Amino acid sequence: MSEARLWNAVDDYFTERLLGDDPDDALTAALRDSDAAGLPPIAVSPLQGKLLQLLARIQGARRVLEIGTLGGYSTIWLGRALPADGHLVTLEYDPRHAEVAVRNIARAGLAEQVEVRVGPALESLPKLADEQPPPFDLVFIDADKANNPHYGEWALRLTAAGSLIVLDNVVRGGRVADPDNTDPDVLGTRAALEMFGTHPRLDATAVQTVGVKDHDGFALARVVS
Repeated sequence: MSEARLWNAVDDYFTERLLGDDPDDALTAALRDSDAAGLPPIAVSPLQGKLLQLLARIQGARRVLEIGTLGGYSTIWLGRALPADGHLVTLEYDPRHAEVAVRNIARAGLAEQVEVRVGPALESLPKLADEQPPPFDLVFIDADKANNPHYGEWALRLTAAGSLIVLDNVVRGGRVADPDNTDPDVLGTRAALEMFGTHPRLDATAVQTVGVKDHDGFALARVVS
């Protein structure tokens, strides 16, 4: 068995044992409709979605910020972790993607708790900050990677001590560790990791993952002050 097939088989095994045999209609439909609309197939895996949900629940999160909505698949996982009076703000650059996400989120019964804001995140984030919202308990960053350091800075501005920041796709098939790789997405990821590792208000780690999403991983940073 090839390495990739083995990774996928293990992911399938974990999914069956830990997430159950019966498909979740809303999540399955979100992926199906995203694919039908031509959205890129880059949503988190089911196991990664469940990880995000568990992190939000461990945090006791009442307010979540997501940077990068795509079709709303990860949004649904995170939204389901919220209490009845919780709120999730998710930012999506592409209006077409946002339309798909809004339908998927509504079908999952989360329309009252999830707010989709459309436009470049680096324009939406200052507007959000101007509203002076209460600190977000969890921020999930999964947007264009070249701007990761900027998203990290905004996440830090919009959180408080005890909040958690999760940055997706930090391994990029190992390219993050290749000093000769100057792809903007890799450079942006490196800059964000440098920020996570040196900022006095953050305590961070990163975890490699393999599976249906190939070789990648998450960085996690807890706001300490």
